[in-house]
Parts: sequence; C-alpha cells; structure tokens
Amino acid sequence: MAKQSGLGDALYISGYDLSGDIGAVNGIGGGPAALEVTGIDKGAPERIGGLRDGHIDFTAFFNPAAGRAHPRLSLLPTGDVIMSYFRGTALGGASANLVARQLNYDGTRADDGAFTFAGANQGNGYGLEWGTSMTAGKRTDTAATNGTSVDFGTGSTTFGLQAYLHVFALTGTSVTVKVQESSDNGGADAWADVTGGAFTAATGITSQRIATASNQTVERYLRVVTTGTFSNAVFAVSVIRNPVATSF
Repeated sequence: MAKQSGLGDALYISGYDLSGDIGAVNGIGGGPAALEVTGIDKGAPERIGGLRDGHIDFTAFFNPAAGRAHPRLSLLPTGDVIMSYFRGTALGGASANLVARQLNYDGTRADDGAFTFAGANQGNGYGLEWGTSMTAGKRTDTAATNGTSVDFGTGSTTFGLQAYLHVFALTGTSVTVKVQESSDNGGADAWADVTGGAFTAATGITSQRIATASNQTVERYLRVVTTGTFSNAVFAVSVIRNPVATSF
C-alpha cells in the first residue's frame, strides 16, 4: 500500500491517547507467516499459514509534559501493552489492534534540533487484528448509555469476536463496557448482550482485550453500551467479528 496521510487518526496505548505526540505511524503489519511446503512433485510453490504475528511502529515527538507520550513510552514496560490505531475517528471506521511488547524507544536529534523517538512494538500472543471502531474515536458517557449501532452488513457469522477497550478517564466508582447484538438493529430482535462480550469493570485508566468462543454466532448489528456508577467515562472500543474460523 502506498504511503498515506495520517491526519485525523488516533493511536491509543494502554488507556492513554498519545495521538498528539505521534508524528508518523511508520508501519502496521501482520498475519500468518507464509510457510513454504512445496513438494518435489509440484510445478509451483505451495504455501500454508504459519504463526500469527504483528507489529505497529511509530515516530514520537519529545514531549516531557505530564500525561504526554514521553513519560509513558520512556518507561519501556517489560509486560504487554495494548495498542489500537484508529484510521480516522468515525464510528464504523477501520482500526488495527495489537497486544504487544514495546521493543525500543530510540531517540534521534536532527541537525535542525528536532528530537524524535522511534518505537517498535511486536505482537505477543494474538497477532495484529484489524477491526471496526465501535466508538467515534474517544466516546464520553456521563451515565449508562446505549451507543449507536454499527451494521456489519453480512448477516450473522458463526466464528465469534474479539474486542479491545481503552478507558482514558473515569469519574465515579466503576464503568462496565459491553457489546450487544441484534439481527435487525433492535427491531423485532431486541438488543441482547453478546455472550462473553463484557469487559471487566474499569475503576480507572485501563485497557483490555476479550474474546468470545471461537464458534459463537454473532449477529449483524453491534453496539457498545455502558453501565455502572460514574459521572464521566471516556473510552474507545474496537471489535473484530471473525468472517472465518480463527484460532490463536
């Protein structure tokens, strides 16, 4: 794919919106490795899918202010981070998600004085998952809310789903974020919770990945709802509804 402008996009890492300090997302990639299994009796290469993997790499500006990119990324955590790249911030847009290890945070000072850092993040466990943005970028709820639905457009599928959550701010005791489904956008088929589609109640800044059973039926329309005791919850959700059988 040719290089594209990232204006209007967003990069969320472990419950922090670092978009304002990211100058470029240098690479997003992943999928199963192509293993060559060409037999000597074949006239062309044969390949099968191998290990699922992924990466998200970026360039960050040096910004040491509290709550900005440098204080977060310079920690170089040894555990997993959860990353979500929203391609634009429209409901139903594309989003790339990754459970990853942050490999580096290398600084470079240019001759003109610009100070930037390169971050490489390698998938750990699930590989890169392209999904659908179930919030228009960051969503703010001030009470329990039924979000606007997204039409996945192909009727029900029978291969389950995965979902990613970033909670950026919370005022109150806790918020529970859930995915609900309907075959007809809440008409004759009332909205119901997706089995396995509720995140653990959040009590502050956090990020999570959840997955349903891999053979579960998921209906055409999905929406994100919140419940709990809170007066302000700022969060973002991405959902991957699997069109084919998927294993990790």
